[in-house]
Amino acid sequence: MSRKIIVFDTTLRDGEQVPGAKLNIKQKIEIAQQLKRLNVDIIEAGFPASSEGDFKAVQEIARTVGDSAAVTALARAVKSDIDAVYESVRAAQNPLIHIVLGTSNIHVEKKFNRSKEAVLQMGVDAVKYAKTLLPEVQYSTEDASRSDFEYLWSTIEAVVKAGATMINVPDTVGYAVPEEFGDLVRRINERLKNLNDRVVLSVHCHNDLGLATSNTLSAVYNGAEKIECTINGLGERAGNASLEEVVMALNVRAHYYNCHTDINTKELLRTSRLVSHLTGLDVQVNKAITGENAFAHSSGIHQDGLLKDKQVYEIMAPEEVGAESMELILTARSGRHAFKNAVRKMGFDTSDEDDFERLFGKFLALADAKKEVYDHDIFYLVTAHRTMDAADKQLFELTSFQVVTNDLSPTATVELRRGGDVLKGSSIGDGPIDALYSAIKSLAGLDVQLKDYKINSLSRGKEAIGRVNIRIEHEDRTYSGRAMDTDIMKASANAFVNAINAVLLDSTTGPV
Repeated sequence: MSRKIIVFDTTLRDGEQVPGAKLNIKQKIEIAQQLKRLNVDIIEAGFPASSEGDFKAVQEIARTVGDSAAVTALARAVKSDIDAVYESVRAAQNPLIHIVLGTSNIHVEKKFNRSKEAVLQMGVDAVKYAKTLLPEVQYSTEDASRSDFEYLWSTIEAVVKAGATMINVPDTVGYAVPEEFGDLVRRINERLKNLNDRVVLSVHCHNDLGLATSNTLSAVYNGAEKIECTINGLGERAGNASLEEVVMALNVRAHYYNCHTDINTKELLRTSRLVSHLTGLDVQVNKAITGENAFAHSSGIHQDGLLKDKQVYEIMAPEEVGAESMELILTARSGRHAFKNAVRKMGFDTSDEDDFERLFGKFLALADAKKEVYDHDIFYLVTAHRTMDAADKQLFELTSFQVVTNDLSPTATVELRRGGDVLKGSSIGDGPIDALYSAIKSLAGLDVQLKDYKINSLSRGKEAIGRVNIRIEHEDRTYSGRAMDTDIMKASANAFVNAINAVLLDSTTGPV
């Protein structure tokens, strides 16, 4: 009988820890709603003790999608963190408290500077307290793959007796290799089932050696019942196990693993694209499952084989992950139904009719200007509409600019609107982009530093995408902005304005 594998998505917690992947509350809810459509079992919505903004985001996600998916958030093994998780997730139908505490020698000795016995007791006390608040408590033995096995097991045994209902075994720094990690999980599983066969065994793998997916699959093969993943493999450093890769490996090789998930695989591609566009982090073209070239064939031999039988070179159909062979090109005559279908296809919610009508008006204006509107246009149209509503949030809007470039003193003149105010100014710089950004920064009155700047062309049409990352002076927080236009200077300017608006959004909703 095929085993059901529980899918725990931590894109909104571990995934958002990637530099430049900062999301505001609206964007987090947008992703959470798509994760609900993807049918993940558990959504880890954030780290509520870290900031008021993150607390509010987790709370809103619990209210928004907690009717179907279980919702959790991360807590250190301290009372205040556990209280923050409880208060933020309690509105969900199936709330869960997730506690993490290190078990490796280096964590115990260097991070906590306590004895092993004291750290173990911290974990037990944390679980006992969490159990007074909620029945479901997950305990993560951080850096398990580098821990002494007997101490690791002693910790697991103690917290299970204290009431933990899920035990998570993380390869926190991506140190493990599949054979070794699989054996670790097998040994823990054998003891855990003898201790309490109702406790769920979970794994959380990082990709520092490029082995996160392999380690996760090895763990499943050796008895793990739950996998922790992120969309597009986002996460600290080199990232986490990619949800789409693990899920499709279990799907395609179901007879080998004798396992299945409840993931709606046809939502994988649109989930990947939504996360990519909202975080501003691109998916590499050769990325398994969701990369642009994942189902592309250029070799003549491959093409010949595919024409004879797709199974010659395809182990899964593109349609299984939500890829389509045809893109519907929209025009001003396409109408509401076609536009709504395109927006929904990309994972955006269209249930608010008033909001959709405003969005449709912007689409018509874009269609009149461009004549043909592609998928990438719709992505930028919707994300700009949802997250950068200047009239509502009093954000900056670029209304006019002029750039003069030469060998002596490149100059930019910029006009911004903020609410009812119009701001004008000029600056010189080392080049046209530097002059443009200096003028915008001066008008916005924010002391920000440009960390990254990139301009790319799109595969179709004449559009360019501008991408920037900025950092507030004296703060260790990064904000990203993206914009698209046929004019590369305008795309660059709007990307910088959008990054500044992300700072303002952060200040109005609290740090997240």
